[in-house]
Parts: sequence; C-alpha cells; structure tokens
Amino acid sequence: MNLNEKIDGLKEELIKASQEVVKIKSIEEEGKPGMPFGEGVSKALDKALEISASLGFRTYKEEEGYYGYAEYGEGEDYVAVLGHMDVVPEGDNWIHPPYGAEIHDGKMFGRGTLDDKAPTMAALFGLKAIKDLNMPISKKVRVIFGTNEETGSSEMHVYNKKEKAPAAGFTPDAMYPLINAEKGIRRFHVVKTLNSCNCDISIKSLKGGIRPNMVPDKCETIIAAKDTEAVVKAVKEFADKMGYNMKSEIVNGDVVLHTFGVSAHGSMPELGKNAVMHTFQFLGTILKGGCGLADYVNFFNKNVALETEGTSLKIACEDKPSGKLSLNVGVADINEGKADMWIDIRYPVTAKGEEIMNTLSKEFGKCGAKIERVEAQDPLYYAEDSKLVTTLLKVYSEQTGEEGKAYGIGGGTYAKELPNIVGFGPIFPGKPDLDHQANEYIEIDDLIMNAKIYAHTIYELAK
Repeated sequence: MNLNEKIDGLKEELIKASQEVVKIKSIEEEGKPGMPFGEGVSKALDKALEISASLGFRTYKEEEGYYGYAEYGEGEDYVAVLGHMDVVPEGDNWIHPPYGAEIHDGKMFGRGTLDDKAPTMAALFGLKAIKDLNMPISKKVRVIFGTNEETGSSEMHVYNKKEKAPAAGFTPDAMYPLINAEKGIRRFHVVKTLNSCNCDISIKSLKGGIRPNMVPDKCETIIAAKDTEAVVKAVKEFADKMGYNMKSEIVNGDVVLHTFGVSAHGSMPELGKNAVMHTFQFLGTILKGGCGLADYVNFFNKNVALETEGTSLKIACEDKPSGKLSLNVGVADINEGKADMWIDIRYPVTAKGEEIMNTLSKEFGKCGAKIERVEAQDPLYYAEDSKLVTTLLKVYSEQTGEEGKAYGIGGGTYAKELPNIVGFGPIFPGKPDLDHQANEYIEIDDLIMNAKIYAHTIYELAK
C-alpha cells in the first residue's frame, strides 16, 4: 500500500477529526490561568492534542497553554507543520451554522474549515499515514498547534523562546502552489481628539468592523440633527445613487444609520465592500466643514475613500515578488470626544516599513490626527531556487499534475514566525479564498488531496 492509498483509507477519520475541531468556537477571549487566549481556544487546542494522542503520536502542551504539538520519529532535527486552532469571529450571513461543520454537496462548512483547522488535520493524518506504513525518516516531525495566529501570534514568541527552530517545514495557512514572499504588515490606529460641536448635524457615535484584518461589513452610526427627516431622506437618496446598502430610522430623536458591506480578508480589501468608508462617504455630504470630525471625515474621503493601494496617501508601491501595497480600514470607533480608525496595510517585500509609516504620520497629521499603537511584522522572502521551495513545488507537481510556481501574497501566515517555513496550501488555484468570510468551506475532495500532498511533503523533508 502506498501513501495515497493509505490516506484514502483514513478519509472518514480525517473528516470526523476536522469536524470535531471546527465545531469548537475558538475566538480569542479574555485569558484565564492555563488558557491565555480564553476557554474556546484552549478547548480547540485540547481537542487537537486528544486526536493526536488517539492516532498514536507523542503530544506536548506548553504548561501555560500557549501551544501544543504532536510529534513522531527520532533525531536531533525536526520538520515542522505549523497550524493554528484559533479563528476570526464568524460574522453574519451564513447559510449553514458557522460552527456546525455540516457537509452539504461535498463541502464542509464552518469557520476554520480553510483557515486552518481542517488543513492542519489533513497534515496530521498525512503524518499518520507515514507512521502506519512505517516509512523510514531521519528527522522528527512535529505538527504544531498554535493558538493566536489571528490576533498577533504571541504564542509563537513563547514557542521560539522554549523550542529549537525547525530544519524545514510549511504552514497550511496560505494557497497553492507555494507562497515564497509575504508582504510586511503594519497595523495602527489613526486617532483624533474631537472638540464639542455645535453644528446642526453631529455624530454621537459610529462603530464599524471587528478586526483590522477584515473588511468591515457593518457600520452603525447615531446622528443628531435638527431636521432628522431630512437626514433620513438624504440617506435614501445617497444609497440609491451609489448603489449602497444603507438603512436609516429615527430612534429617540436621533437618526440611526445602518450600513452593510461585504467582508473580505484585510490583505485583499479590493474583494470586499467597506461599510465604514461607505458611511464616511455619506457623512461627507451632510457634515459641514469647520468642526474636527468633519475635517477628519473629509480627509479620509479625499485620501482613502475606496482606495485600497494607498495612492492618495502617497504610499502606493509594488514589486515583482509580492505585488502592490494594500490598505484596509478595518475598524472605526467614533464618539463625541474621539475618532479612532484601525488600519491594516500590507507592503511589498522590497519596501521599507519605517519609510511608509513616516509618510503616513505626515499625511494624517494634516487633519490633526496621530498614529498610535503600531503593530509590525516584517516581510518574508525565500528565493525560488532554494531547496525548501523546489522540494515542495516538486511534490505539488507530482501529486496534482499541475505546474508548480511560487508567488507572493499580502496575508501574513505563520511562516513569518519560524525559520525555514513557507506557506503551502490549502487553497488550490481557481478555488475561492473564503478565509475570514461568511460561508467558509472546504471541499471534501480538496481536504483529502491536501492530506496526500502534505504526507508526501513531510516524507520528502524528513526522509
């Protein structure tokens, strides 16, 4: 029996294991002793380790609960598969329960089916096939279960302090054929203190978005106005003209405006419809200049609006390995005293993050705003002729019959958190990237093919 035949025989077990982890809601919450990112994430980690132990692997859980892993084989060096058990919030508009892991028309639906609980299980079962066939390997293999990839990867800081670096490996947290270039990431708040406003129209509050790395699909604004009926009428006229999904009503003497967009991953904001910026565009038509919020809104409308490449902010750039800079306004939180926008940018691997941030500080300063709380992640790049890249592409081509080429992305994967790691699958060319979106799913056939590719890859790296 060969590897692929063995994995075909493990199909039902792999599906069941994937469903078990997807059914656990594992969004970051307030930490508890032994559960640094909350109870849900900890439960998902425990379930992954329980499954690993049932497959006959050695398991380890870091004493404070930051990470765990399944391990097989012997040797000084190890090959790593780096997955994560945390997920982003599910959001709305699901046709099947986001934590149901239900299978319909050959697809498993649920948050984490692509990003990346089920693909991590595929790698685990790929290793199970190697173990069951007693294939000779010269290195240990470790399937690592991370817990904080979506909100900072702080658990990997703990891992790097305590563990030896892998000799080689991959993370099933990207796309095929292979990701050899990952843009740098900067996340930051654009904050402005607002003075009291005596205008005929003012904003009591505006809240939109959940995370900076997601295009916001909802925004709620409470508008105080002397003529509320006129504002409601203006909303309808603007929405009809622009083709935007906006609804308003008068509640307790104020206008409550609901704007609906389409979410997408923050690394590809052009695929979404930004509810916050749609709201800003409308507010720009009713707020008169002269107050701090109007200046803030008008600045964003002039210099950001629906742009996703930073052109008007003077930071647009691109390179051959990784493509164009992207910009996403992910979260807005505005009240009568402060405006706060949380922005996510992804910049090309050859660009300089500090230079981009210096430019942005100058530009946002023009409307009296400051940049605060910057989170930084530097770019990653492996040459196309490196041994790691060529080995993985060879396996991909052999298993799929398709040409394997490396390319760059804007999404930050776990590859940045450990040396000698690249992004490899699970999304095949031509298939939709539903990471962070409603109705996330993985096709069962693709889940099995991932297990086969990962099994052969692990063996090639560890033999």
